[in-house]
Amino acid sequence: MKKWQTLQKLHDNYLVAVVRGESKEHAIAAVHQIIDGGIYNIEVTFTTPQAEAVISTLIEQVNDANVVIGAGTVMDAITARIAILNGAAYVVSPHFDQQIAEVCNMYSTPYLPGCGSVTEIVQAMTAGVDVVKLFPGDLLGSNFIKNVHAPIPQVEMMPSGGVSIDNLAEWVAKGAYAVGVGSALLKGATDGTDAIIKSNTQAFVQKLEEIRR
Repeated sequence: MKKWQTLQKLHDNYLVAVVRGESKEHAIAAVHQIIDGGIYNIEVTFTTPQAEAVISTLIEQVNDANVVIGAGTVMDAITARIAILNGAAYVVSPHFDQQIAEVCNMYSTPYLPGCGSVTEIVQAMTAGVDVVKLFPGDLLGSNFIKNVHAPIPQVEMMPSGGVSIDNLAEWVAKGAYAVGVGSALLKGATDGTDAIIKSNTQAFVQKLEEIRR
């Protein structure tokens, strides 16, 4: 049940904040700003120093059942296990890796691998993946989802990379399961406590609400 509950929250919350912190403290502060701004799906990338500590600290600090904290830029099975043992509710990688899939399946943790072709998507589905990350999203474009859904309607896809306020409606209309938003949330911020992070986040949340209405 835990796995399906996580996937449902990712879909319901829809916006996934991809956080690449310059330090542990920077990442934690930025995530709090993002949550305050209304995005509850958090992906802490392992390009962030002490990423596993960021994840475990956030889980201790954040007391909100709507918030889902996962790990991103997970390059191998060892890192996946470290992330999960530190509390990551889901694992994201820029590529598909069979061994990561096996570790995530063993721990009943959703694995969202980066896929850029139909062949990679089918390989991921065969390994038990429920949602694939379309990466890089700006190169594939929103029509990629529509085209893939024609022969493979059961696959769920989450674009990451290149998702903006201006094209958010396109991704929603073409059937994206969720969307990953990264640097746009921290644009203009001098550090993790900068109020502009919350402001940028609120802009995305408001845009999504307009689209859904």
